[in-house]
Amino acid sequence: MTATGADRGAGGARSWWWGRRRSAVLDVGLGLVSALECAVEGVGFAEKAALPVPVGVLFGLVVGAVLVVRRRWPIGVVLVSIAVAPAEMGFLMGIVGLYSLAASEVPRRITAVLAGMSTVAVFVVTVVRMRQDVAQVYDGPREIDPSGWYVPVVSLLVTLGLNAPPLLFGLYIGARRRLMESLRERADSLEQELSLLADRAEQRAQWARQEERTRIAREMHDVVAHRVSLMVVHAAALQAVALKDPQKAVRNAALVGDMGRQALTELREMLGVLREGTAPVAPGPVPLAAVGRAAAAAAEAAAEDGPCLDALEALCEQSRLAGTVVEFVVIGEVRAYPPEVERTAYRVVQEALTNVHKHAAGAKVVVRLAHREAEVAMQVENGPCPTDAGAADVRLPSGGNGLVGMRERVLRLGGVFVSGATDSGGFRVSAVLPAGG
Repeated sequence: MTATGADRGAGGARSWWWGRRRSAVLDVGLGLVSALECAVEGVGFAEKAALPVPVGVLFGLVVGAVLVVRRRWPIGVVLVSIAVAPAEMGFLMGIVGLYSLAASEVPRRITAVLAGMSTVAVFVVTVVRMRQDVAQVYDGPREIDPSGWYVPVVSLLVTLGLNAPPLLFGLYIGARRRLMESLRERADSLEQELSLLADRAEQRAQWARQEERTRIAREMHDVVAHRVSLMVVHAAALQAVALKDPQKAVRNAALVGDMGRQALTELREMLGVLREGTAPVAPGPVPLAAVGRAAAAAAEAAAEDGPCLDALEALCEQSRLAGTVVEFVVIGEVRAYPPEVERTAYRVVQEALTNVHKHAAGAKVVVRLAHREAEVAMQVENGPCPTDAGAADVRLPSGGNGLVGMRERVLRLGGVFVSGATDSGGFRVSAVLPAGG
């Protein structure tokens, strides 16, 4: 009941209810001193009560030894001191008991009641004893009347002098211990919160790195897959007409070179953005703020330098040069959108055309771009794949990441993405992006 924050926070082995060994030594020492005091006072008590002296001494030893349990049962110690107050013993036990009671976790109303009882008991005993002493001293004409104001006033002062200091000091020590315990708990709580924040910061840093790797992978896939797919288509056409139509073969070879140079240019631009967004740092953990700044700078630079909706006509023309029939339809009033929206729309159309070259070479394609009030929509629909041998000989590999990348791009901007086969045997890719990005 009396264990405080200081006692509970102390390390080392616990002995019964003591938190530290020096506390046990202190309480045992106080118990021995109190037992000796009560034993000496028990001699006088035995004489007044007409009891054998050994009984009085033994009674004093037992009563005084109760002080050993002051930390565990402070209420019991105070009650014993009140009970033996008429016997005029337990002076040390009463003082230490009040201090222990006030410094413990006992409710304040109980402390006030017990302190009042102890004060009344000591006051009554002091008044009785002082009346007897005054009556013995003044046998003749009395200058001081024991029944007047002198004895009660002096007894009250003596009582307050005995009980008030230990009670107030105990209240101060108890409040100080509770304050220290509260500060210690708050420090532990702050340490746990800091640890949790550090874990969350590390998770956010990992998520940011993973998100940046995913974004770079999407960009690399879009750039490389589309350009290389067109190069493979032109190379297949070049192989087919090399002996029959040399002039057409030369044109196809030039187109392959142009596609390769464009792919290399886009790759260089992307790698340059990554190098500019990565500053040399000393070995060691990278701060989260640095990761966030680098990722944001790379994303912003990519958004500003990336393709836009104005390049869709040129994108469709590249597929036409590869032999694919592409119809480009624009619906609504043309207007500008945030760079992130235009880049995502371009990549969706680009990846859809790449899938047409991979899986439906030679099929007719319709690309629709609709400008609406609060959104922009794009749709790429191809017809069934023709059965001619030339289209089948291309054999472009597929990693299965095209549709996944398009869906991730669209959903990241809060848009809607739908893809699936058509009733005519073709395939349709549709995406809607909010105009605000």
